[in-house]
Amino acid sequence: MTVMTMTKSPYQRIACLSTEAVETLYALGAEELIVGISGYTTRPARARQEKPKISGFSSAKIDRILAVQPDLVIAYSNMQADICRDLIAAGIEVHVFNQHTVAGILRMIAALASLVGKQQQGAELIADLQTQLAHIQQQAAHWTRRPKVYFEEWNEPLMSGIGWVSELIQIAGGEDIFAELAQYHSAKQRIVADPSEVVRRAPDIIIGSWCGKKFRPESVTERDGWQQIPAVQNDLVAEIKSADILSPGPSAILYGLPQLHALISRWQEI
Repeated sequence: MTVMTMTKSPYQRIACLSTEAVETLYALGAEELIVGISGYTTRPARARQEKPKISGFSSAKIDRILAVQPDLVIAYSNMQADICRDLIAAGIEVHVFNQHTVAGILRMIAALASLVGKQQQGAELIADLQTQLAHIQQQAAHWTRRPKVYFEEWNEPLMSGIGWVSELIQIAGGEDIFAELAQYHSAKQRIVADPSEVVRRAPDIIIGSWCGKKFRPESVTERDGWQQIPAVQNDLVAEIKSADILSPGPSAILYGLPQLHALISRWQEI
């Protein structure tokens, strides 16, 4: 019989400035520790009713965060660096994650679980995610051809090649046409300056996931010269909602990856 070791969290009031931190803490059964969330939080849905929204993503009012009296703030990436600086100056303990890969997502979960005394639950969640990754990868291994995939995370300017998404495309059975951009963490370094380069690379599948706004497939298919792209010709221009894939946490694996796999499976039937 396995005995679960219960460790009390040293933190009792956690403010989450990133959506994946909220999702992960709920998945770990530590939601009672959360005293504030990002306004972009979508998972779990009940978090939006249960927890006060205290920040955006790259912008926040420090007084609003301080008002929930956190003993720990969880943040993500250099885009929240100024917010974190001001919180630290106010005497608040801050932990900043910076995961950009699938392995980084799993490390984040392990570290967050350790921070709140939920190591056992963290190990179980990671095992579930690894099972999902292995299952999809095993299914994709049966295919003898791999489609070229263009993933667009923003349209003004065009941005592509975000690290964990590029990896998930590969796991799902495709080839990211801008895989070379995945090494860069900054969005500015992943700008596709010349839209005709997408035409030249001729993706078989185009996926839009515009963070914070609705993807409009017609605005993509009507771009100059894009009508000759195989994805446009075969009507394989689709959206994966940003909440499902652009947050570097469990959702990207649990929800984004199966959608990638389904689109690639559809292409295999052409």
